Amino acid sequence: MSSAAARPVERAVCVYCASSRSSHADYRAAAFRLGEVLAATRLGIVYGGGAAGSMGALADGALAKGGRVIGILPRFMADLEWGHRGLTELELVEDLRARKHLMLTRSDAAIALPGGSGTLEELLEAITLKRLGLYLNPIVLVNTRGFFAPLLKLLDHANEERFMDRRHLDMWQVVAQPEEVPAALAAAPAWGPEARSFAAV
Repeated sequence: MSSAAARPVERAVCVYCASSRSSHADYRAAAFRLGEVLAATRLGIVYGGGAAGSMGALADGALAKGGRVIGILPRFMADLEWGHRGLTELELVEDLRARKHLMLTRSDAAIALPGGSGTLEELLEAITLKRLGLYLNPIVLVNTRGFFAPLLKLLDHANEERFMDRRHLDMWQVVAQPEEVPAALAAAPAWGPEARSFAAV
C-alpha cells in the first residue's frame, strides 16, 4: 500500500484571498488569524499558493500553528516566483481555470476573505456552481471592515428583481471575524442536487 493510500483523510477548506500588499493591514491580520483558527480546528487549507498579502498571511498563520496548507499555483506565477516557499504541499497547474477547479474539488467548504477581481470571480463562481447544484458545500464570507456589504446588497437586489430565488440567499453565510468561521461552517444549511429545481426563476 502506498503512503498516500495509507494517509488518513483530512478535512480541508478552500480559502479565496488577495495578494495585495497595499490594502489595509486589518485584512492581512484577519487572514493570519483565520489561518490560526483553521489550524487549531484541524482543518487543512487549500488556497492559491501565493506568498504576498492576505494569501501569505493566511498560510503563515496556519503554518505557525502546525496546520496543513496546500497551495495551487499556476506555472506562470511560479515562474514569477510568486509562490510561498514554506507550504505543506505546492501543486503547479497550467492555468487559473485548473487552479479554481482543484481548489474546490480538494476541499469541503469555500471561505472568502476580502480581495479584488480575482477573489470576487472565484467567490461568484462557487456561488454559481452551488446555485446549479454542482457544488454542495458551505460558503462563508469573512466580512472584515464590512468589505462584502456592497456585494451582499447587490445580491439582495438581484433577488428583489427576481434574478434569484429567495432560497439562493441561503447559499452563503457571513461572519465578521475569522474566529466565527468554524461555527458558520457547522451551521450552514444543507444543500443538495434538488437545488437545480429552483436554479432558474
